[in-house]
Amino acid sequence: MSAGELPIETFLKAQPRSTLIRLYEKPASCLAVFRLLPMVARQIIMNMVFLDRPLSMSNCMKFFKVQNEEEPLEQMQRLSILMVKDEEVYMNDVFRRGMVGALTGSGDSASFGKPCADSKHKSVPIEFLDEYARTQWETILYFMVGSEHSSRPRNTVLFLLQRAGLMQRGSAGEDLNITSLGFQFLLQDVNSQLWALLLHYLSMAEERNMDLVEILSFFFTVGGLELGRAYETQGLSTTQMQTLEELSDYGLVYRPSKSVKYFFPTRLASTLTSTASPSLSRLNDQEEQGYLILETNYRVYAYTSNLLRIAILNLFVTLKSRLPNLVIGQLTRHSVKSALNKGITADQIITYMSHHAHPQMYKNDPLLPITVSDQIRLWEREKNRVAAVNGNLYTDFTSMEDYFQVRDYAKSLGVLQWESEAKRMLFVTAEGHARVREFIQRRRV
Repeated sequence: MSAGELPIETFLKAQPRSTLIRLYEKPASCLAVFRLLPMVARQIIMNMVFLDRPLSMSNCMKFFKVQNEEEPLEQMQRLSILMVKDEEVYMNDVFRRGMVGALTGSGDSASFGKPCADSKHKSVPIEFLDEYARTQWETILYFMVGSEHSSRPRNTVLFLLQRAGLMQRGSAGEDLNITSLGFQFLLQDVNSQLWALLLHYLSMAEERNMDLVEILSFFFTVGGLELGRAYETQGLSTTQMQTLEELSDYGLVYRPSKSVKYFFPTRLASTLTSTASPSLSRLNDQEEQGYLILETNYRVYAYTSNLLRIAILNLFVTLKSRLPNLVIGQLTRHSVKSALNKGITADQIITYMSHHAHPQMYKNDPLLPITVSDQIRLWEREKNRVAAVNGNLYTDFTSMEDYFQVRDYAKSLGVLQWESEAKRMLFVTAEGHARVREFIQRRRV
């Protein structure tokens, strides 16, 4: 993924041409992909969409301020929007028809949703939709950090969190805990967080017998709907109805009940066709700038009343006292190691505290006390000094030749964890045990 590229762009580029062609049959999908492109790419498309002939390469290059700056052109080729042949640039006819339909209102009007004709009894205040979206989304985030204020999301959400690697169960099968990837997820903006989950949702489409193109086009449709307006579910496929129900778990849409035949998009849904994150938090300006003060004695002062931020802080800080707009805590060996045991890294803790440092901290050089940063890393090194790996120990080889052949085979598989030539012993991971055992049995025959 190139710098500044959205995850959804990377996902689309990885799709086969046949999938993209099906996607572009919907005008809403064409418009959504168009919005994801850089400005110069949009200008090229707008100049070509109503042309009945290809554009010469020389004329196309006039759109670029810097000569040979062809990345947007390559990007559109990878998305099967444009094709270059014999120094001429051609637009995909399916994409062209979709864009014309989106710009003129012709073609498949249902691609942009079907508003309810009778709005009576189907009016919901936008403030309610904002609160609903915020509550649904923060329920997931609260659960990830193990907050006592969280309710348990539906099993489909929990399954997705595990498949995305954001949460995992311990070896004893205990409750779900946040992972290193999950903590990194919390540092992202809402737009990136949503697409991170939804792309994993898309990756499971085939195993769930769902149509990938139908799901993706529905995402783009919902992202372009008008906030506060009711839309009919009539005409949605079985796959899209299932997707609609599950999108409500993330606060993207609101349905008063499963029996009603309409739904409302929320402000959060706009992130599906936008590069900007919706404002769902109730943080004040001071908190947006930074709220953490870290002293050389490991004491932490957090000027916040936001429960989610307090819950995140509680992952690696021992909280001592709490006032209406201030939380006081301490970085301790126990609290940091507790975070490390969940998979959170020392660098992630330091990055989080730096990113949310109070403006007062910027008077310091370095930003965080160096003694505290070094100690956090030392605690991590102490934890990583000994690593436990499940596997099998092989001993009692009858000859060095047998030992070397089995060792080399395990090495070739990448499952050899430890070896001692002097003792004729080697340790193989649990995943490689079956294949190594079969290799030994074949040699004995």
